[in-house]
Amino acid sequence: MSYFDRTKEQRSSAVISILATILRVALAILIPLIAFLVLYAGFLFLRAGNAPKWLITIVAILWGVGGVAVLYWIFNWIVEMFPEQWTIRLQPFVFVGPAMAILIWYLAWPAARTFYISLFDRDGPAAGNFVGLGNYVAVFTDRLMRQAFRNNIFFWILVATPLTVALGLLVAVLADRSRFERVSKSMIFMPMAISFVGASVIWNFIYEVKPVGASQIGLLNALVVGLGGQPQAWPAYTAIAPFNNLFLVIIVLWLQTGFAMVLFSAALKGIPEEIIEAARVDGATEVQVFFRIMIPYIMGTIITVTTTIVIFTLKIFDVVWVMTGGQFGSDVIATQFYRQSFIARNAGYGSAIAIVLLIAVIPVMVYNLRQFREQEAF
Repeated sequence: MSYFDRTKEQRSSAVISILATILRVALAILIPLIAFLVLYAGFLFLRAGNAPKWLITIVAILWGVGGVAVLYWIFNWIVEMFPEQWTIRLQPFVFVGPAMAILIWYLAWPAARTFYISLFDRDGPAAGNFVGLGNYVAVFTDRLMRQAFRNNIFFWILVATPLTVALGLLVAVLADRSRFERVSKSMIFMPMAISFVGASVIWNFIYEVKPVGASQIGLLNALVVGLGGQPQAWPAYTAIAPFNNLFLVIIVLWLQTGFAMVLFSAALKGIPEEIIEAARVDGATEVQVFFRIMIPYIMGTIITVTTTIVIFTLKIFDVVWVMTGGQFGSDVIATQFYRQSFIARNAGYGSAIAIVLLIAVIPVMVYNLRQFREQEAF
């Protein structure tokens, strides 16, 4: 092949690559756009109808699912009409492109918009009072924010996370050896079916306090009074602040232990029985089998569960807000964000807190994804 032929072929390949990229982007944008317009027009038509609501609901579901399926089928059919080289390049974007576009629109763009708002004062970009990184300086110097950071790091990450992992692992090991494995696991996993707000309401009754001399309907205070003590508002017990946060940590332990238990139980069942039996034959005790065989074998799962719970505890909000509203020294980052954004109406400061929380979660999330990949590769 001559030099000119090679040059011509390279140019042709570059043109094809550029056109393919343009078509990829176009498909990623056109599919969700057309899908939205068509489905939105259909829902407007249904909303204006006089049919019974149950019939409109069924038709809307069928219209939404069926409409999206038809649009995917049409675009896939169009892509398959291209030459094979282009079809191979474009076809994945028919399915992945819309999802990526939706993620960018509903996740990446709002995050960028939030960062932009955080660079202005309490009135946001509308007032035009640019403050730069002033809100971020305030986040790390404000007394209440320092308290929120302390609670998130110490009580929720360094206390709640290890306790949840340890209890989940302990329960998984003990339940696997029990004759009542299914019943015990079901009982421990059951709190996972309750929302965090619902669980907080339940524990509010457990921690409920009445005046001295009145009948105590709260389980904990009923026991304390029965033993001759004085009733206390435990999550609001300022005499032991900041350790009153531990009463909130207990609620999360009750909720999340079942989650950790299920994952650990599945991992433990994947350990080859021959390895454990060989260790026992060699004279290893049950404690040695646990720490020298089981723990190293499921270390990947332990790290994954730990990082998942760390992400959750960094974002903890529901339990704290329902139980104490962030008062009595129980503030966390998320409650401060809510208070500044929606109560104090300080758009710039609230947005800065949200970005700080996002930045704190990202490294843990990236590490978690790497662990998933390593496990899949293994």
